[in-house]
Amino acid sequence: MMSVAQQFLEDQMHPTVIIGAYRQAMDDMLEILKDQISVPVDVENREEMLKIIPGGELEDSCVLSGVMVNKDVTHPRMKRRIENPRIVLLDCSLEYKKGESQTSLEISKEADFNRILQLEEEYIQKVCSDVIALKPDVVFTEKGVSDLAQHFLVKNGITAIRRIRKTDNNRIARACGATIVNRTEELKEEDIGTGAGLFEIKKFGDEYFCFITECENPKACTILLRGASKDILNEVERNLHDAMNVARNVMLDPRLVPGGGAAEMALAHVLTEKAKSVAGVQQWPYKAVAKALEVIPRTLIQNCGANTIRTLTALRAKHAVDSNTTWGVNGETGEITDMNTLGVWDTYSVKAQTFKTAIETAMLLLRIDDIVSGTKKASGKEGSQSGAAPTTTPED
Repeated sequence: MMSVAQQFLEDQMHPTVIIGAYRQAMDDMLEILKDQISVPVDVENREEMLKIIPGGELEDSCVLSGVMVNKDVTHPRMKRRIENPRIVLLDCSLEYKKGESQTSLEISKEADFNRILQLEEEYIQKVCSDVIALKPDVVFTEKGVSDLAQHFLVKNGITAIRRIRKTDNNRIARACGATIVNRTEELKEEDIGTGAGLFEIKKFGDEYFCFITECENPKACTILLRGASKDILNEVERNLHDAMNVARNVMLDPRLVPGGGAAEMALAHVLTEKAKSVAGVQQWPYKAVAKALEVIPRTLIQNCGANTIRTLTALRAKHAVDSNTTWGVNGETGEITDMNTLGVWDTYSVKAQTFKTAIETAMLLLRIDDIVSGTKKASGKEGSQSGAAPTTTPED
């Protein structure tokens, strides 16, 4: 956009005139792109949505109907597989609370020490009794679980998972319908999550993972990716992230435009024809916008090693026909191809934002008439060698 504006600036055309033409061209581009070039998408059609999202399939990768956390049970005798579990989520510790500040105890006889140990045991037993009273199968807590608490829970057939992250606790709550409780004495029957169909501990490599799956109407889920190495997994994760963003953009604005430079060439053709109806000198900057759009298909042709002039001329001829708005450049062969047949599409929201950003940035730069430097040269001697800043002395 800036390069095509250079000629008008050299011809002493005022930047305001160029900006006005650019703005009019941008409005027309977005309207044409939406009404004439883009095609609607049925977001309820699963097969149509799967064609839009790039990427293939990886063995053993799946979307869980629940969540997974990187944790193991706290005691080896605890159950590692439970069907239809009753789940309790806690935000408190199942161990004796330590003092928030430094606490000192002065013990004068042996009975006092035994009494302290007894108080700790009574507290842990009370906390565990509050949990055991509701007869849960699995207890998740964001804090610790002491050895004594593990003993009481194992005796009652309860599995405990400790020190899970706050975000994981929230995801488990959304998946199984449980409520996170801050104090064990506040536990109620309605706080228990019963929406999960299976609790299971699995081992991948050297690590254990906890699965809460087969959930009824889960509000959160985990996407499990498997791969041979970390590099492959990182690449798969990037591709998955791109695919999810594509799906998000289509859901927000269910329209697609042809890729391979087809949308840019279609817009360039329409804007060139429409420039004939623009009055005054604004006609030339308006027409220059159409010329600037051709840089995308031209670059694609150059990258493929094809004949730029011949291929671009043939593409212009194709777009001279009203029904050929989907013809673009094949990124592998450099030949002009129908993007509808090739299956190359861009989301309308991303393409429209790209055009808006390019033109608005060009208009912003065209408004700059001069650049004033904020730096000032030192006219005096520099400071000491210890690293002091240069000093300046006023002239008479």
